[in-house]
Amino acid sequence: MKKTAIVTGGARGIGLAVSRKLAEQGCDLAVFSTGGEERYKAALESLRERGARVHYVSGSLDSAADRERLLDETLAVFGRVDILVNDAGVAPKVRADLLEMTEESFDRVLGINAKGTVFLTQLVARQMLGQERLFRHRGHIVNVGSCSAAVSSVSRGEYCLSKAAVGMATLLFADRLAAEDILVNEVRPGVIATDMTAAVQEKYDRLIEEGVFPIPRWGTPEDVAEAVAFFCSDAVGYTTGSFLDVDGGFHIRRL
Repeated sequence: MKKTAIVTGGARGIGLAVSRKLAEQGCDLAVFSTGGEERYKAALESLRERGARVHYVSGSLDSAADRERLLDETLAVFGRVDILVNDAGVAPKVRADLLEMTEESFDRVLGINAKGTVFLTQLVARQMLGQERLFRHRGHIVNVGSCSAAVSSVSRGEYCLSKAAVGMATLLFADRLAAEDILVNEVRPGVIATDMTAAVQEKYDRLIEEGVFPIPRWGTPEDVAEAVAFFCSDAVGYTTGSFLDVDGGFHIRRL
């Protein structure tokens, strides 16, 4: 029997790479993203080509109704949830100095990245607790955070705050669910080549050239997907509440 994974943001960027990796590892997939299914036709077909049954759900993570519909449709199609990957997230629409950050932008970014992640995790964890146990572990939950949880960027403070919240959510849910054999871990990407970073490519190209990143290249969505898939696997049995930096060594403090 296959495991069923929900991957938010799973039709593009890092989330799509995660979806593909989980499909290759034998999971069926409920993919959640904004926009109509036709927009992601090629991406979803690439998952089916990897042997996965795929169900697409359109919605916004900051909507309680959409989160509930995601779980309801997943259960209607697959009958259970064994893995949750919280990848969906947004950056500020405008990079503004911390002293100019607006409440509207704060509410949007925190509402999706932090609130949406927390309450979808709550919803899915309850489902995992109530369903028949069929695999080695009752469930795996992996949050895709960011190096911005611990690195200051004063032109996108709301994003940093949201990812710091995801880091604490990882610890809280790991603590609450450990005794129930639901493992909760986090992957923190650094500078990854996606549409989110395309607008600042020149900046990061320069930093790479200057040696800011010990591994002197951009990260790829596949780099992140490998780490996420590891935390979703039965190779992880005695680890929870941990995070793994996938940042080319950017977190290393050097003199």
